[in-house]
Parts: sequence; structure tokens; C-alpha cells
Amino acid sequence: MLGRLFSFALFQVVGAAFGWWFCRSFMPVSAPTLAPMLLSALVSSYFWQVLDVALGMRVLRWLSSGDTLQTQVGFGLWGEISDRVRRLARSRERAVQQRDGRFQDFLAAMQASPNGVVLLDDDLRIEWFNQSAQSHFGLEGTRDLFQHFGNLVRDPGFAAYLATGDFKSDVLMPGRASTAAKPVRLSVHMHPYGDGRRLLLSRDVTAVEQAEAMRRDFVANVSHEIRTPLTVLSGFVETLQSLSLTEQERVRYLDLMAQQAERMQSLVSDLLTLSRLEGSPLPSAQEWVPMAPLFEHCRQEVTELSRVLWGQPQQLYFEIAPDIAVAGSSTELHSAMLNLIGNAVRYTPEGKNIYVRWQAQADGGAVFAVRDEGVGIAPEHIPRLTERFYRVDRSRSRETGGTGLGLAIVKHVSQRHGAELSIASTPGQGSTFTVRFPASRVRLPAEPVSAPTSVPVSAAA
Repeated sequence: MLGRLFSFALFQVVGAAFGWWFCRSFMPVSAPTLAPMLLSALVSSYFWQVLDVALGMRVLRWLSSGDTLQTQVGFGLWGEISDRVRRLARSRERAVQQRDGRFQDFLAAMQASPNGVVLLDDDLRIEWFNQSAQSHFGLEGTRDLFQHFGNLVRDPGFAAYLATGDFKSDVLMPGRASTAAKPVRLSVHMHPYGDGRRLLLSRDVTAVEQAEAMRRDFVANVSHEIRTPLTVLSGFVETLQSLSLTEQERVRYLDLMAQQAERMQSLVSDLLTLSRLEGSPLPSAQEWVPMAPLFEHCRQEVTELSRVLWGQPQQLYFEIAPDIAVAGSSTELHSAMLNLIGNAVRYTPEGKNIYVRWQAQADGGAVFAVRDEGVGIAPEHIPRLTERFYRVDRSRSRETGGTGLGLAIVKHVSQRHGAELSIASTPGQGSTFTVRFPASRVRLPAEPVSAPTSVPVSAAA
């Protein structure tokens, strides 16, 4: 402020000095000098004011443009004002950028959330949603913004949840991608916030519900599978204790009791196998298991099984590539192979063929496949075949001695060895179960070998 007053006084002094010089130089000596000096000082003051207004207008234009990068707007008081405004504007700009950065980080975190997030206004219109919510409810970017959420999600359970206005708990509803073959279940919870706004959170609980259903089914199935042979055994024991039987009847009853005891033993053995697979460390990737001897053991065992079940057994064709080893556990691999081949024997009628194939792949991996000419499996059953105790035909499974745990064991063994189990089947034509081992788990022979030849093995031989 002192500089402004000094500049104003300086302009007047310079103007007065100019008037005195002009009077002495161009006017008679006797002419008065005070009037020209005052006039010149007045003109200088007016010029200073014009210059000051021009600087003020320049600062005003700078403020209107918002160009905070311009370094020199004026000098004096106006220069000081512009500098302070510039510093204040830059400080606020940095604060806004920091807030924007934090806000973008917050939005990115909500986008990365596996849970769906939808922001609704006081009229339940969509203000924002993340990708998980887009997948859960079938929303679309710009199309569904500011649309009423109740018009887009028409599930009756959710509509009743909105109508009650009681958001203390969540509500379960099917997801937009839910189908009969692949159900999707969502847990949706509404949270009021702000001035009438709503925060809607959705969570995919399909896996949780399936695990709970599998747990209930597992307990029920184990109880049923054990109770049935126990009931039979109890009945036979009571019969042997209370009735006088002939030797032939006694032998027949004891044989039936032995069958039921063997069935319970098989069930307990499979349950222990599954428990061991789930609780033990992964098999070593450094222990190489030659597969040809394991297939020979399986061939002998399923040959005997086919003879017991069918009398006139199926033809078993083994196509085994020699000298291929797999890194892992020989016990687990033998169990998986025996279960797949044994299932084919159980569910393929007599007179039909079963093909067992083990060969290397071009990518360095290997494939174990079992193809039968049995009754086949309907498509709706295939996704659930590896569930414990899941059976397409329960009565037939019991007749052939199955426990309902074989494919669950195969799935676990495959996963523990980095392999993938796939199932293809056509009702009335048969099924193919394929286990693909990755190259990291397979050791091929150093020298190329010829393609494996089909070796028919009659179980009656």
C-alpha cells in the first residue's frame, strides 16, 4: 500500500517538475509558474489513474480466464494481488487434484471389490455401480444410469424386500445369469445413508449355498449308506439267533452278511481315501511313477471285477504307450485309474466294449481316457457326477457295488496332479472320461515310440 501511495506522489512530483521546466523554458520570465505546475501535476495524476485502471482491468481479465500459469500479470498493488490469488488458486487446485485422486482410488477399490456396489438416490435411481454389480444384475454402463433400480431388477423376493423398507437383514435372490443347469444365488443388502440415499451391496453366495447343500447331502448320504447294510446285518443276526436254519440257509445268510460287511468296508475305505486326499500335502513333482505297470495292475483287477459282475464279460481294449511316467503318487494314480475303469465295467452291459487309452500329446502332456459303450449319461447329470454320493441311478449303483465316491476321488487325484478331468456322454451310446496331465507332470521317453496298439483283453480269459 505504501508503494502505491509513493508511486502516486512520485507521478505528481514529476508532473509538477515538468510544468516548472516547461514554464521556464517556453514562457516569459515574468509569467507565473504555479498554475502550469498544478496543471501538469493534475495531468500526471490522471495518467496514473488511467494506468492503475488498466492494470486492474488486466488482473480482472486474468481472473476471468482462470489462467493460473501466467506468471506476470501486473506490478505494484495489482501485482501483489495477482500473486496472492495465483498462489491461492494453485493451492486449491492441488487440493482438488488430491481429492480427485483419492476419489478415483476409492472408485477403483470399489470396482475391484468382488461384491456388487450400487449407489441409489432418494428415488432409488442408479447413480453409480461397479463391475460386479453389472455382472450380478445384468446392468449396462450408460444405458441404465439414472434408471429406477426396481424397474431393472424384477425378482419378487427383492420387490417385497424393497416394499417393506426393513433393511436390517439381506435377501436372497437369483442372479441375472442364473440357469437351471448353473444356478447363481445373490445375497442383497440395502444400507440407507445420507439424505435418503441407498447403498446396495450384493454378494455371490452360490458356492456357499452349494457347499452347505453338499454338507447336508453328505451327512444324509453317509448315514443312509451305512444304515442300510447295518439294518441288513442286524436282521440276519437276529434271524440266525432266533431261528433254526438249515446249513444251506445259514451259508446263504452268512454270504449276504459278508456282502453287506464288504460294502461298508468299501464305503469306509473310500471315505478315508477322500479324507487323506483333502488333508495331505500335494504329491511330489520329483517322484516319477511309470504308468505301464499301474495299467497292468488295473487290467488284472477289472478283469476279475468284470468276471464277478457279468459272468460273460465285456471286451476290454487297452492302448498303452510305454515308458511314459507321471510325477506324483503311485497310490493316488492307481486309485483314480481303477475307479474310472471299474465304473466303465459296472455300467457297461455284457457284450459291449470298453476302451482304455494312455498316450502322449504333442504339447508334452499325456491323456488317460476310458470310453465305454454303456447306457450313457443325460447332460443334466454330468456337472454333478463328481459330487460325493451323487448317482444317476441309485438302485443300479448298489447292485454293482458302487459307493458313489469313485468320481469324487478321481477329481481330487486329478487336481492334486495338476490334471483336468472332463466327461462327455451321449445317452444310449456310452461315455468317455478323460484325464489330461500337463507337460510339467509328464516325462516322455527319450526316443520316440511308435503309436500304442490296441490289445483286446477278454475278462473271461
